[in-house]
Amino acid sequence: MPSSGITAVDAAAKGMKLERYASGGALLLRRATSAKLVSASSHLLFRATVLATLALVFLFTLHYPSLLSRSFHLSAGAHPSSSSAAASHRSLLMSSSSSSASYGGAAWEKEIRRSARPSRDGGISVLVTGAAGFVGTHCSLALKARGDGVVGLDNFNTYYDPSLKRARQALLSARGVAVVDADINDTPLLEKLFDVAAFTHVLHLAAQAGVRYAMEAPQAYVASNVAGLVSVLEVAAKHADPQPAVVWASSSSVYGLNTDAPFSEEHRTDRPASLYAATKKAGEAIAHTYNHIYGLSITGLRFFTVYGPWGRPDMAYFFFARSIVAGEPVTLFRAADGSDARRDFTYIDDVVKGCLGALDTAGKSTGSRSGKKSGPAPLRVYNLGNTSPVPVTRMVAILEKLLGKKANKRIVTMPSNGDVPFTHANVSHAARDFGYRPTTSLEAGLRHFVDWFVEYYKLDVKIAKGGARSAADIKPAKKKKAAAAMSASS
Repeated sequence: MPSSGITAVDAAAKGMKLERYASGGALLLRRATSAKLVSASSHLLFRATVLATLALVFLFTLHYPSLLSRSFHLSAGAHPSSSSAAASHRSLLMSSSSSSASYGGAAWEKEIRRSARPSRDGGISVLVTGAAGFVGTHCSLALKARGDGVVGLDNFNTYYDPSLKRARQALLSARGVAVVDADINDTPLLEKLFDVAAFTHVLHLAAQAGVRYAMEAPQAYVASNVAGLVSVLEVAAKHADPQPAVVWASSSSVYGLNTDAPFSEEHRTDRPASLYAATKKAGEAIAHTYNHIYGLSITGLRFFTVYGPWGRPDMAYFFFARSIVAGEPVTLFRAADGSDARRDFTYIDDVVKGCLGALDTAGKSTGSRSGKKSGPAPLRVYNLGNTSPVPVTRMVAILEKLLGKKANKRIVTMPSNGDVPFTHANVSHAARDFGYRPTTSLEAGLRHFVDWFVEYYKLDVKIAKGGARSAADIKPAKKKKAAAAMSASS
């Protein structure tokens, strides 16, 4: 056992002995005069409280880093084992204490200001967290393309292959979007960014994703989805001047065990089926608090199974395509009643339109650094889905046709690991408030994805005729390293 662990145990043991000593002392002191009893017992209680508190603080200091220290390795499509995850973690606490020191200077500030400056009249300036992620990259490109100012922030963790994130970063850089390599838990860095650029909006997309992986790495979800959200809202509420409007990524997972369909924002969300869902539900409660106390304008977006080019390798459509090409088994889940699992697959271009619509209609925050607010600020939550659930077996059939190869399917009953049998979005509120109307069918969306997938990984696959390039103006990265990573993991 490490010496620090022994010290922590000894400290705790001393605290326990001290409590027993205090109890024994109190028993003896009852035989003394009442004045001495009060004086001596108060003195002992004070000493016991101080020592016990010091012991608890020492133990907390030793073990707290584990709550903010896990970003885990994921090759193209496969979750890491617990041992490999522990070996390859990246400490968020370490980045928090060191990264801000590496930023600053005239050249760095000039680049941030340039990237944050809108190029059109009436344009907004947006800090996008998780900018090198799937949704973050597409939203950053769309904002920049219409003339808004954009600065990205991403910690490039290893939950999945970082080379894909770096390829997205290169794409953003080519379009004039600066992406800061840092973590949302780095408060001094966030404050520095708001000192340098007057962001009108924050699009907070950084999060630890994945439903099943939460069973292996729960601390990573708390560190990113709860502590990270608080970090962003704290700086937006108490440091930024003026306060920005905040749009952030919640999840359709908050509906949990809800069986009413289609899922509406009015339905109950107090029965999460996974820790991931619980952290997103906690985020919605936290958002309410910061809106109420500090006057932050906050909009939560509940995404429904987003897919498309430049997507996440841990998503089903992505690793199904990878497994089909490699000839590996594809595991499909069925509900306990024998029905196929169904998902409301939502194409990335539709989600981007929803995100930009939410930013454009967010309304202003009403608080200030002084802590006073001029009145109530907007607090909203919206579903962003496709409104038409599709059996996962249908999605696999489309991939088989596009890739020209049959899948080796293995059908099993859905385990109790946080997954739900179906998702189905009611998007009437988003349609009413900012014109959200998804238009991409699963067939068209998967064709765009496969076009990108085959070209990005340089696969020798002939795609079924009749395809079209993605509506998103994104060019596949041509990197041998990415192709090698894909073939190695296959």
